[in-house]
Amino acid sequence: MIEFRDVSVTYPTGTKGLDGVSLTIPEGEFVVIVGLSGAGKSTLVRSINGLVPITGGSLQVGETDLSGIRRRSLRTLRSDIGMIFQGFNLVTRTSVMNNVLTGRLHSTSSLRSMLGWYSRADKEIAFDALERVGILEKAWVRASQLSGGQQQRVAIARALAQQPRVMLADEPVASLDPPTANAVMRDLQRINRELGITTVVNLHFLDLARRYGDRIIGMRAGKVVFDGTGAQADDAVFERIYGRSLTAEDVAAPGAPARAGTDAGAGTDAGAGADASTETGTGTRDGEPLDDAASTSPGSVQAAGTPRVASTPTDPAATP
Repeated sequence: MIEFRDVSVTYPTGTKGLDGVSLTIPEGEFVVIVGLSGAGKSTLVRSINGLVPITGGSLQVGETDLSGIRRRSLRTLRSDIGMIFQGFNLVTRTSVMNNVLTGRLHSTSSLRSMLGWYSRADKEIAFDALERVGILEKAWVRASQLSGGQQQRVAIARALAQQPRVMLADEPVASLDPPTANAVMRDLQRINRELGITTVVNLHFLDLARRYGDRIIGMRAGKVVFDGTGAQADDAVFERIYGRSLTAEDVAAPGAPARAGTDAGAGTDAGAGADASTETGTGTRDGEPLDDAASTSPGSVQAAGTPRVASTPTDPAATP
């Protein structure tokens, strides 16, 4: 459970990121945060794993109180929290598999991590994470050769390989075209349903929030101005959050054409067509600098869902 009690965040410039926020997020819930730029969405998400320290009130994540938390305890907390950024934060000069395996660094010795000698168990976890987001066949492809939607799926797989209890996503679809944005949101929703991982996502588009969130939290000027279900988030709620009426530009329609430059490759994500059909999780579908402690986590991805072992592609550069 995540619990905010009258939490405030004031930046060194004097700007208030959060202003007296109180809310509780139960375990396993899929929460979407919406609001204008500067409303406090990213501050709220990043306060959960300590990337933004709170300056007032109290914030409890599981058994950990983030008020005045020490660095060692913070690193332990972050090992339980996966983080997905808008900018993917991949090492594009190496393979997809190597990127996903960085999610296992918390359980890997310094020597083995420097030499890239990951255990068989870690590789199985990484393969399973790639299978869950539908890009297992891309395991040994260089990350730079993937489309934007595929790169974001690698970022999701990397966070999933941490085996987290909480998954945070800060504007994960802002740089993607509408069909790909919907596909990535479906991946996050499915992972939440299958594994029971508490998921907190911040978005600009209210229609995506309505479609995928169990609960929507609307923010304005650092305050929570709406907290309810997607069905309750009508046009009047939109005006309360955004200060104006809903327009066509605020809707990320699933069938809308890709915006120029929003995705790599031929302008449309490679899996957009496949995403319109029933997902199996095994077909071809398709920030900020990554904090040095934000990409790790103990636990078991499979323990929360149905155990399965991914079919493992041959590693062309496998270490004996």
